Amino acid sequence: MIEITKQIQLENLIKQWGFMPFFKNGIEGFSIQEITPPELLFGDDFENGPWQWKGPIIANWESAYGKFFAKKAGYVSLEWLPDFMNWRRSLLPLEAFDADARRIHEVLVEYESMLSKQLKVESGFTLSRRKKIFNPNDPTEPIINKHNGTTFDAIIAQLQMGTHVCIADFEYQVSRTGETYGWGVARYCTPEAMYPDLFPIRDRVEGRSPNESRERIIERVAQLFPSATRKQIEKLI
Repeated sequence: MIEITKQIQLENLIKQWGFMPFFKNGIEGFSIQEITPPELLFGDDFENGPWQWKGPIIANWESAYGKFFAKKAGYVSLEWLPDFMNWRRSLLPLEAFDADARRIHEVLVEYESMLSKQLKVESGFTLSRRKKIFNPNDPTEPIINKHNGTTFDAIIAQLQMGTHVCIADFEYQVSRTGETYGWGVARYCTPEAMYPDLFPIRDRVEGRSPNESRERIIERVAQLFPSATRKQIEKLI
C-alpha cells in the first residue's frame, strides 16, 4: 500500500498518476486522504502535512490545484491539464454560466489573481453567508441576499469544475510574532494567466476532440485502478 509522509512523495505521485483527488471518492485508494496517515493529513504545524503542502506544490509549477473532482479539491499534472481542460470546458463552457459567474470570471481576468475575499467584494458579493439581510425600507421584510458568500462559494466551485478558475496559492494570516496561522485563504487565478504556455489548448492536445480527451483520461485512470468500473471513473471525471 502506498503511504505518503513527505511532500516530495506526493509531488512525484501526482506527476506519475496525472490526477490526484484530495478526498475519498468512488474509486478506492484514489485520494490523498486514503494514502496519508490520518494524523498527518491535516498537520497543524504548517509544514508537516498534505493540507499545508498545497501552496508549495502549486508553486513548483508541475500541477494545477482546484475543486476539480465533484466540487472537491485535487491536483491535475500539467501534462494532463490540457486534456482535462479540453474535456471539462466542453461540458461547462463559460457562456453557459449565468451573469454572476461570468462577472466573477471577468474580474479575475482583469486582475489576473485575487484573494477569495477580494474577489467576492469586487464581483459584487457580500462576505456574509446570510441568505436574508436587513431591509431599511421595511424592517419586517428582510431582503433576499442573492449575492451572499455561500452563493459565491458555490459559483467559484463550479467555475473550477469547468477549469475556468484554479487556485494559485494559499495565503495565511500572520501573528504578532511573525508566525502564520489559520487554514489559509485561497488566491484564485485563471489557467490562462497561471499556465500561459498551455494555450491554445487545441495545440497542446494535438487536435483531439473533447470526447477523445475524455476517453484518454478514462483509459489513464483505468490503468491506475483496474478494479474501478467505467461508471465510477466517468462520475469522477
